[in-house]
Amino acid sequence: MSARLAVLACYPVKSCAGMALDAATVGARGLAGDRSWMLVDAEGRFVTGRQEGRLVQVSARPGPDGLELAAPGMPTLRIRLPDGSARSTVTVWRDTVDAADAGDAAAEWFSHFLGRTVRLVHADAAMQRPVDPDHAQPGDEVGFADGYPVLLLSRAAVDELSDRVGRPMDWRRFRPNLLIEGVPAHAEDSWRRVRIGAVEFDVVKPCVRCVFTTVDPDSGERDGAGEPLRTLASYRRGPKGVTFGQNLIARGSGTIAVGDAVVVLD
Repeated sequence: MSARLAVLACYPVKSCAGMALDAATVGARGLAGDRSWMLVDAEGRFVTGRQEGRLVQVSARPGPDGLELAAPGMPTLRIRLPDGSARSTVTVWRDTVDAADAGDAAAEWFSHFLGRTVRLVHADAAMQRPVDPDHAQPGDEVGFADGYPVLLLSRAAVDELSDRVGRPMDWRRFRPNLLIEGVPAHAEDSWRRVRIGAVEFDVVKPCVRCVFTTVDPDSGERDGAGEPLRTLASYRRGPKGVTFGQNLIARGSGTIAVGDAVVVLD
């Protein structure tokens, strides 16, 4: 089997449930709408599934003018894209950026669901967040993803990990945008540039993994044995941490779709 794009996934709100797509537009910040919304605490610091595993139970469906939110025990909420007039200074890891506040209704909805005070913010066009220059070109930018616009993982790597753990590990635990079939496990580690459909990508850096991988993507509960991170650490630990998958930056824009060939250019 030749390499192909098997799954295409978008995560509109950082750490909330993902959406499987048939096709997506790719631009400077990655897949259109991917991780363009994020929760922050009272100090403006990002709130993710690392602290709040229940976020994976929140469904966020983007529309042309806003977002529809649903979660267990919560009424469906539809919010409009903020006009950008209300802004918040927020922190994502070491980056401090100016984001659009999504309003009180969204803040109250998420605060009630999580049982703590949070607000929802949006990475609008006015927000600027450069990619780490050590792994990027001038002008590269990212939304609220941890550090890079696109995440790629091979299905074979997930299958190998499942074998090592001794039970199936759902690929959704790793939150890739692109799940690739038809290549050996971790083939992506040796790639430097790929083309998917008509879009070329630089493969810039391995993805360092954290405790969020231990959160069940359906229940939001952490694995009592610390899996799969515990097993990953036994064979995927490097000088920068435990890695699994690769971060990508698109070079150009276009549409990619499930079934597209994945061509290794370098």
